[in-house]
Amino acid sequence: MGISKADVRAREKRWAVPVGIASIVAVVFLIAARPLNVSGDGDADFLREAHDHAGSVLLSGMLQVFAFLLLALPLVYLFRAAQARSERVRPQLIGLVVVAPLFLAASSGFSIGVTNEGADRFLAGDADSTLTAKEAKEDCVEEREDEGNDFLVDEYDPAKGESPLRACEDRKVEDDEASNAVTEASLAPIATGLGIAGALGFAIALLYSGLWAMRTGILARFWGSLAMVAGIAFLLGPLFLVTLVFFVYFGLLALGLVPGGKPPAWEAGEAVPWPTPGEKAAEELEPEGGWSDENAPEIEEGLEDEEPPGERRKRKQRE
Repeated sequence: MGISKADVRAREKRWAVPVGIASIVAVVFLIAARPLNVSGDGDADFLREAHDHAGSVLLSGMLQVFAFLLLALPLVYLFRAAQARSERVRPQLIGLVVVAPLFLAASSGFSIGVTNEGADRFLAGDADSTLTAKEAKEDCVEEREDEGNDFLVDEYDPAKGESPLRACEDRKVEDDEASNAVTEASLAPIATGLGIAGALGFAIALLYSGLWAMRTGILARFWGSLAMVAGIAFLLGPLFLVTLVFFVYFGLLALGLVPGGKPPAWEAGEAVPWPTPGEKAAEELEPEGGWSDENAPEIEEGLEDEEPPGERRKRKQRE
């Protein structure tokens, strides 16, 4: 037996404030985690920075863990709202909607250990390079040909006592050692597997929920489309901002802080699909109170009985 409209409205109002706060706070955590995360010119520099700033690595990772845990609330809330308004929404996908952000949170947590273990192995000299000196030299020569003769001079300081080409070779080998140190960390396969599964699941959940949210009228066409785009953008690093923009909007929507208020489908407790462009145009032309004999459009005399030209031709051919 399906849930009643009153129960749907009551449930959504009960969870609206926690969902809105969780959505906005999650975005704040994800934004705050970016500058705290360490970086470097290559894998070797990255691991050195991670070792020297282990506290920043831990804090950035934990912010991401809490952010993805919080994002489970608005994602489930959106899916359940669409499901309550259409029997065509597949209830089996609720598992994916719940598990995807949990996988991402777990992956972020394991990634902290992977980075720290990789940094320790690299600085201890326990990591080996699979890149030979000959291969490193070939790579540097190719880069010099692509970037120009001044590439190595600008990139590496000859004052250190080595030629720019030799410095480039050493950097290549060193970066390969650092990369292997990370990939060979004990938790690396788990973090990678959870990250891939979580990212794909999160993208599918956003895409599917956004589609049905738009079809049932709980999101406007623009924001429903943006939710679907946000699912794809989540997989693309530079476009990740689109995902954050959507969750900020959805948090404000849940809190009732968007201009114009929530779409009618929320208060109705059932689907209120958005009119098509043709239906909207017809509604705008319809006079107040509807059509009647007095305000109906006039039809020129004789036209109502006139046969279409195509029908006249067919009739003459039959005769």
